[in-house]
Amino acid sequence: MDEDVLTTLKILIIGESGVGKSSLLLRFTDDTFDPELAATIGVDFKVKTISVDGNKAKLAIWENREVDRNEGLKFARKHSMLFIEASAKTCDGVQCAFEELVEKIIQTPGLWESENQNKGVKLTHREEGPGGGACGGYCSML
Repeated sequence: MDEDVLTTLKILIIGESGVGKSSLLLRFTDDTFDPELAATIGVDFKVKTISVDGNKAKLAIWENREVDRNEGLKFARKHSMLFIEASAKTCDGVQCAFEELVEKIIQTPGLWESENQNKGVKLTHREEGPGGGACGGYCSML
């Protein structure tokens, strides 16, 4: 790890199909927006280091989960997590969303200190809906 980086945080971007998860990722990491961006097949991944309140954090950001807005909001509330909306197209709230997320994590050392490695929130508690099966895996809070 870089000496001046406090921690590396793993972030998962989730949202409904076609809402702009990849566009949000590219807007934040590369400050670009492509209105013709093709749908993601598989996983998109980027890394960016930011500084919040004098603390540097390396963000490892994945975009690969399709979850509708209401499911995401319900999941966030159930697990006392942030639910943040932003616009990659207009750039409204993009930088602020990631900075706020990092700030809240840094203010809660138990979320990122090394003894908590490999802990996360299991995503298999969702009941199967009319559209298909439940999602599986972990949404890491690190």
